[in-house]
Parts: sequence; structure tokens; C-alpha cells
Amino acid sequence: MKEEVRQQGPRGGEAAVPGSQAHQELEQPHLRSKPSELQLDFEKLDGLLPAVVQDHHTKEVLMVGFMNREAWEKTLRTGLVTFWSRTRQTLWTKGETSGNHLRVVRLWTDCDRDTVLAEVEPKGPTCHTGARSCFYEEIVDA
Repeated sequence: MKEEVRQQGPRGGEAAVPGSQAHQELEQPHLRSKPSELQLDFEKLDGLLPAVVQDHHTKEVLMVGFMNREAWEKTLRTGLVTFWSRTRQTLWTKGETSGNHLRVVRLWTDCDRDTVLAEVEPKGPTCHTGARSCFYEEIVDA
């Protein structure tokens, strides 16, 4: 079953159709910064940044993890997404045991510089369950 889902726009109407005049008026700036020029806000969440991981080609969200400064720097240095494990209290590079690495293609930060988005090329499934994405359970009737 295929259905079309329309999202509400910022003023309560339907969302702007990509390529339309209304969509072009909502375009975001595209800033480019070098990592050495960024002042990421690691303090807001006690030294951690949420890191959203997205497939570079499909734009599907694959997972969300957390990075401390050391994980961020290792990600920049190696080109492989590295997180801080809050449960094990250690760094872990995604795929270090499974081989399902996440190779960084592009990195973004949000306007507050307290969250990062990693566009990646995944090698194999991202989720520990073997699924392509960790986001496979839809919440209905919410």
C-alpha cells in the first residue's frame, strides 16, 4: 500500500513543494566551515553531542548516537563515525566488531552547534539487529 503524506508548512498550510516558489523562499543558507573554526557546544549535555547518522545517498536516518570531544576528533581523523558509549563509558567506532562501518561523506552542525549530522556511506546494516536502519518501528495512532 502506498500513500501520499502531506506535511503542514510553517504557517499551518501545506508544506512547500520542492522547486516551487514557496519552497525557494524557505531555502536555508549553506555555510561551510572547517572543523578547526567550529566551536561545538559539548557543555549543553554534559560533554556530549547528539549525532544523527544519515545515509548520504537515500537520506534515510540510520541511527542516533552521542559524541564527546574525543569521539568527534577521532571521527574527523579517521573518516569513520565514532561515538561515546554512555553505558560502557568508552569510545566505539561503529563497525569495529561487525565490520559495518559508517564512512563519513559530509558533516553538518545545527544552528546552535550542539548537534551534528553525519552523512555516511554505510558498509552493511547499521542497526545491531541487522536492519539497515535503527528506525524501523512506526508509532501509529499517536
